[in-house]
Formats: sequence, structure tokens, C-alpha cells
Amino acid sequence: MGVDLQGKLQLALGSVKDHATIGKAMIYNYDGKGFSDIEIAVVRATGHDTGPIDDKYMHEILFLVSNSPGSISFLAERISRRLGKTRNRLVSLKTLLLIHRLLRGGNRDFERQLRNSYVSGYLQLTTCWFLRNSDPSVSFLHKYAAYLEERMGWVINQAGKLEPVMSPDVEFQCHGEKSVDMVFRKLLKCQVFIDKVLQTSPFDSLPSDNLVQAAMINILKESFQVYMTFCEGLAALVDLFFESARRARALACDILKRASQQTQELHDLYENCKRRVDNKNLEYPSVQIITMEHVLALEQCLGCTPVRSMGCPLLSKTTGSIPPILSCLTKSAELQAAMTANEGEKDNQKNEVSVSSTLFSCTLETKISKVWVVFEDEDFKKSGSPIAGFFGDTSVHQTPPGIMLNGRQTGHSKTYSCLNPFLT
Repeated sequence: MGVDLQGKLQLALGSVKDHATIGKAMIYNYDGKGFSDIEIAVVRATGHDTGPIDDKYMHEILFLVSNSPGSISFLAERISRRLGKTRNRLVSLKTLLLIHRLLRGGNRDFERQLRNSYVSGYLQLTTCWFLRNSDPSVSFLHKYAAYLEERMGWVINQAGKLEPVMSPDVEFQCHGEKSVDMVFRKLLKCQVFIDKVLQTSPFDSLPSDNLVQAAMINILKESFQVYMTFCEGLAALVDLFFESARRARALACDILKRASQQTQELHDLYENCKRRVDNKNLEYPSVQIITMEHVLALEQCLGCTPVRSMGCPLLSKTTGSIPPILSCLTKSAELQAAMTANEGEKDNQKNEVSVSSTLFSCTLETKISKVWVVFEDEDFKKSGSPIAGFFGDTSVHQTPPGIMLNGRQTGHSKTYSCLNPFLT
């Protein structure tokens, strides 16, 4: 009974503080720019009551900011001041939830400007007034702030999906190098994001806390999109594995080792959230658990582990149909094993050819002379060679006068026979 009275007293004092803050905002009016309405909407959205953020305050803030140029930096300052001055856990959690909803509910230009306000220091996600202790509600508050800091490095693309902000100032020598580098960068960003999701597990928090439930629903929705991007990146990584350099393969193995642990923890998180988070509209993806057998199979192709059987370990923990990522890993390992076997057969064939060639080390050569020999007609007829009858009259010709044959001057009356030495 005493605890209930204390809670009601704190709620009443908080309501008085909210009215006082609203009164100050009406008086200041901030040089007639109309920014006071933005501060009033922020205070009302993050009141001391235990209820969730009303949607009408969200729409009011977005409407006021869109009609007031240069007001996003002011909005970031008011939110940071609200978060930095309060000592109430509910107000802090509501303020963080407001930031999260603004990131998700605004257009792309508003999201970009709000992210720039965070980079420039106008928007600060500090929860320093709450000491890190064993209180599960305070622990979730710090973890949720850390998650939003990582969320600032992601944007919603035109397709409505989350994608990491990549720096465009990196130069590459070729298109293939750029594609490999982008795959590695995106996977590392996804893994950091998944780690933040796993750290914000609300299992230790009270299940009846509506604010924790609302925050966790937004976190889960975004984690679903990041997980699908993560799966696409893993599939691309496996496709580029055997075409990459050795250092890139080693980095890929490290990513897969980390993914093996993350997929198991993410699977357990989703299973627990199905029972703890009260929202039936969440469409949980089917998490494909990457086992260490898959990683060891690729490390074997890299040459980091001793040779083992490649076929059985990959399918040892899978039943039924193989998920897309696991099938990519399996096919890549089997392909590399087949390539290794083919190279072994080629080496054996080369060895057989080299052995057989040594049996005939002596080479036989046939030399053909290209020198024409000239015989006199009388000597040729006396020799009685059967080849003369074969050539007949065509082998005898009258040599013109004055021609030197074998150093001898030929006359008009002598007849010479030229025999082709290739036929002898």
C-alpha cells in the first residue's frame, strides 16, 4: 500500500513539473519563430505518466518541424535537454522511444537532418544520471540508448528497408575489389547491429512494462530487416570466397565464426520474444543457424585446418531442406573438394606421362640431303639403274652452253641426266 502511495506521489509531482515546463515554453516563444510549440509537444509526448507515447504528439512534432525551416536542430536540443535533466526512468525511456519513432516516422530528408544533428552534437543520447546497477529496467535503459547510437548509422532506403551508411570516399582499383570490400563492410555493420539487438534483450525486465514492450517491438522490426540484409551478405561472401585473396578468405572465416554464434543467439531471442512480446503482427523470420562445421569446412579449403571428410559434417546438423545460406556453404565446400580431387588426378596423369616418356629417351632422326647430283648420260646408262627406266626421257635434258655444273664447263654436245636424290 505504501509503495502505491509513493508511486502516485511521484506521478503527481511529475505532472506538476510538466505543466511548469510547458508554461515556460509559452512565455519564451523563442524570438517569435514558433519553436515553443515544438518544445510543448516534446514535453507532452514524454510526460511522467506510464502510458505509451500518443500518436497525435508524434504527428504534431513532424508537422511543426516540416513547417518551420531550421527547427530540426532546435528539436534535437530540446530532446537532449529533456533526456539530460530528468531523473525519472519513465521520462528517459519515453524520450529514447520518441527519438526512435522520429527516425522511423519521418521522411528521408528529416531522418538525414536528425542524423546530422546527432553527428554535430545537437542530439545527445546520455543517460548518465542513472547508475549502472542490477536494476533490470535501468539496465535496459542504457542498452536501448546504445542501440539508438548504432541506429544513427543506418538509413531507410527508397524500398523502406534499413541499410548502413557507407562512406563514399574510398577508392578502389577495380570493380571486383569494390564489390568484395562492400560485402565485408556491410557484413561487419550488420554484425555490430545484431550485437546491439542481442544486448537489449528484455528478458530481465518486467513483462508488464508497456514502454519496454513498445521499444522492443520497434527493435525487433528493424532487426528483421537487418537480418535479411545479413543473409544476403553471407550468400555473396560465400560466392566470392574462392575468388578472393588469402587475407580476404581469412577475414571471411572470422566473420562466419562470429555469425555462427550470432545466429544461434538470435534464434533464441526470437523464440523468447514470441512468448514475451505481446504483438501478433510481428513476422519473425526463420533464422538459419550456421554451425561450426560450415566454418571448418571453408577453413579446410583455406588450408588452416587438417584434412577431413567434406561431405558429411556439412549436413550433420541439418534436417529436411537445406536453407539458402547453408546450401551455399555446402555447395562451395563440395565444389572446392571436387576441384582438389580433379587437380590430384591431373597431377597423377602428369606423373604417368613423365614416366612413360623416360622409356624412350633415345630419339631417331632422318636427315634428307638437299644437294642435287649431276651424272653424265653415258655413265648413267651403263649403270643400268632401274630408276632410269622409271623416269624415261623426262629425266634427261640438254644443258645449255656456258653453264657451270660442279665446277665443270658444259659443252653443246654433252647430255646430262639429273637424278632426284630424294627418290634414291
